[in-house]
Amino acid sequence: MWGPQIITIESISGQQCEFMRNYPDQYKDNVEAYCWDATPALTATGLNVAQATAETEQLLAQWPENPKAADRRNLAALFLASADRASALVQWLRLPENERYSGDGLDDTLVALLNALTTKQNENYQIAAPLAARLGLERLYPIDDHTAGFVYADEEAYGAAIMKAWDNPALQKRKEIGKALYANLGTTDGLLEIYRSFNAPKMALLIFESDFGAALEDPSPQAFGRGYVTYWETRNLRMAANIRDVFGGKPGSRALVIIGASHKAYLESYLNQMHDMRIVDAEKVLR
Repeated sequence: MWGPQIITIESISGQQCEFMRNYPDQYKDNVEAYCWDATPALTATGLNVAQATAETEQLLAQWPENPKAADRRNLAALFLASADRASALVQWLRLPENERYSGDGLDDTLVALLNALTTKQNENYQIAAPLAARLGLERLYPIDDHTAGFVYADEEAYGAAIMKAWDNPALQKRKEIGKALYANLGTTDGLLEIYRSFNAPKMALLIFESDFGAALEDPSPQAFGRGYVTYWETRNLRMAANIRDVFGGKPGSRALVIIGASHKAYLESYLNQMHDMRIVDAEKVLR
């Protein structure tokens, strides 16, 4: 068993969402797509994202070994106010079911939100948060970044160029592999085989050939494909930096990075250049 002490997720922090909200001309679409509006938590706690984030870190720095249920409800409320719903769910799941009620910063609206997250179809809520709770962890770490990329005057032409690049045999092969894997999902080892396939080295090459490598061959005079790859590499560099930053106060810890398969090879390549870090082959863990 890997037994991670850190779990990172493909989610944007509340701090970055607040930053992007200040630049709507550049990030309006990303905010709408990836950022949760923490106003309900502000109403319940009286704390904005910056205030709640600071209070959360202070609370965790002196977190008791055996916190009371009221402590966990309060921390869940603070995580929500800092726009970190996944970490709030960790605290909610660590509570006995008879302690999952409003109070200590949680009002009925936030309780309903937390209960809804337990069934939300997203890996952060169905995999990361339950696993963190089962392992006795207090939080998750959002490490995604959506500040990279250009704003093109002709977004329609950009989208058409990328879609054309994606129309290739390698992508068709990926679809066929995925179809076969998901057809066996109901078998004993079906889910494990999906994870093994997505983490295999040959999959990284197929992903590149079907996506980023194909985009680099885009012939458009605006070089849309090269701009797309610039965005992708920059995003992954910033994600790698966020992962590295998490280890700053926890040297020697084991981490589980829950991420989309297309990110894997890039993050491994970037993180392999870092001092005091070692990438463990996922295939070995998944045996």
